Amino acid sequence: MKQIEAKILGQTYLLGCPDGGEQRMLEAVHRVDSAMCAIRDAGKIRARDRIAVLAALNLAFDQTEPPPANTAGVATAASVPADAQLAAILAQLDAALGDDGRLL
Repeated sequence: MKQIEAKILGQTYLLGCPDGGEQRMLEAVHRVDSAMCAIRDAGKIRARDRIAVLAALNLAFDQTEPPPANTAGVATAASVPADAQLAAILAQLDAALGDDGRLL
């Protein structure tokens, strides 16, 4: 485990990172520092811990992607409740089995 020194919001931190991961860690530090500075510079929040929480939430939100748009009118797994998905699968299996027997 390698240690690197980094500045976030003007404060120096000694961070551990896996060997070979220095560049990724520095990129992460830059993203966190930029997010925290943007919140601080907006001028409404001064407490470092609140800035950190808001920056973490913003970065986590940016990492999540919305489900793809359903432009073809076909239901996707994300847009159909689990019970409806299960019912559709069972119906497909019943149709494939024909009169050989119903699963449920």
